This record gives sequence, C-alpha cells and structure tokens, in this order.
Amino acid sequence: MKNFSIVPSDDELASVPRDLRFYSVNNDAPTVLTGDQIDRFNRDGYVAPLPIFGDAEISGIRSYFDDLLARVTAAGGNSYSISSAHLKYGPVYDILKDPRIVDCVSDLLGENVIGWGSHFFCKMPHDGKSVAWHQDASYWPLSPSKAVTVWLAIDDADEENACMRFIAGSHHVGHLTYRPSDSAEHNVLNQTIDNPEQYGSVVYNPLPAGSASIHSDLLLHGSKANDSDRRRCALTLRYCSADVHAALDWNQKGVQVRGTDPSGHWSNLTRPAES
Repeated sequence: MKNFSIVPSDDELASVPRDLRFYSVNNDAPTVLTGDQIDRFNRDGYVAPLPIFGDAEISGIRSYFDDLLARVTAAGGNSYSISSAHLKYGPVYDILKDPRIVDCVSDLLGENVIGWGSHFFCKMPHDGKSVAWHQDASYWPLSPSKAVTVWLAIDDADEENACMRFIAGSHHVGHLTYRPSDSAEHNVLNQTIDNPEQYGSVVYNPLPAGSASIHSDLLLHGSKANDSDRRRCALTLRYCSADVHAALDWNQKGVQVRGTDPSGHWSNLTRPAES
C-alpha cells in the first residue's frame, strides 16, 4: 500500500482539475437524520450533535487510542501523525464502517458511499498547537465536492480544551483563497484563511465523548490551541459519494461502506490485520 502524506503539496493540488461547489442534499426520506437536520446541513454546513457510541464503547475506543498513541510516539510520531489510520489498523477500519456512522453519512451523500480517510487530531494539554481556519476540500484531490467529515469525539470537547469552531454558512461561498500558514501560528496543517467572520458567524461545536458532528468539506472551520489541563482527542473520518473521482492515487484509500461503486474507481480495501 502506498504511503500517503497527510496533505498533498500545492503543486500536486494545482495539477488536479476540481469542481469545488456545494451540492445541496435532496433527501425526502432520510433513514436516521431528521428533515430539520438535513435542512440545517444545507443551510449551515454541519449537523451536530449526533450520539454514536455509548459510554462503555467510547471508553474502549479511548483505551485503544491511548495504546496506539503510545506505540506511535515510541516510534517517533506524535499526537497528530496518525493519518490514513484505516489503512493500517483494523479497529479504525471497523469504526469507519460502523453502520451507526454510515447511516448518518448516507442520509447526506446518498446510497453509494466511500470511506477514504481517518486521522486522529489529538490536542495534548498545553501543547500550543492550533488548527487554523480552513476548508477540508482545499486539501483534497477530489472532484466533485461531494464529501463530508465526521468528527468523532474520543474525549469530551468543549471551549476550554479547544473544541472545533465553524463559520456557519461559509460552505456556500465556494473555494476560498488561503495563504501558507506562518510558523508563529503553530498550525497543525499548513493553510490559513484570514478574516473568516466575513463569511458567516462563528459557532462552537462542543461534543461529549462518543458523539459526532458532520460537516461539509467546504465549511470553514478550525480550533484554538488547547490551553487546558485536559486532552482533546478526536477521530476524523472522511467520506464521499461513490461518483467522486480521486486523483493522486487517493482512490487507493477507499473502502465501500454503503451501496455499490458503479465506476469501480475506488479500491474497496479489505480490513488490515494489524491492531
């Protein structure tokens, strides 16, 4: 399996023609989400909170992550470097395919869904790292822009320990101009969009452990540095409609999580043996 970088280079992304505009959800008979939640996703670009795992299950996932983080850091990684985790670790693959998550995603993306991304964003207490305002779609060689991120809270996330923030409605303004982040920002990623409030209102996204939010790949979002004494860990899971085309070999990341893949573009990987 190819070893994918967390983010492609600007030159790589510039070489990929992309249709980056929001495709409104039209679903009159959702399975799990309510009509109001779908309307909110269309209007504001996100839906939250969504209860997914009970206390015992998320406690088990947290214990698993604690062990995985210890192994990764012992090998020279850090709390942000566990990316494309479903390609390497069976338990993360299982979460990506969990029907309680996929049911929600399918109500937004349709009957044919691909899961292709999984990245732990773990802000350690006082680690000084922020996630600057950005759009997920800006980093992804995918077209058209029919993709979402599920943000699964592994720890309780609130304003104190740097929960995620959205700019409600910003997904309607298309692909925005960004600048390279400078070192003083201590950004986990490498793009920054300035003056985000011109595109909508800031909304905080506190989530108890075991719950999730789903946001459009074009929604402006980010998070401050965690200045608290508590960790804030989340697993981001990335999904798209099966009719999305992936360049730069990113189709190799794909797992068919609902329905079919009529074009056969996505790899539909099997579960990795490693835990």
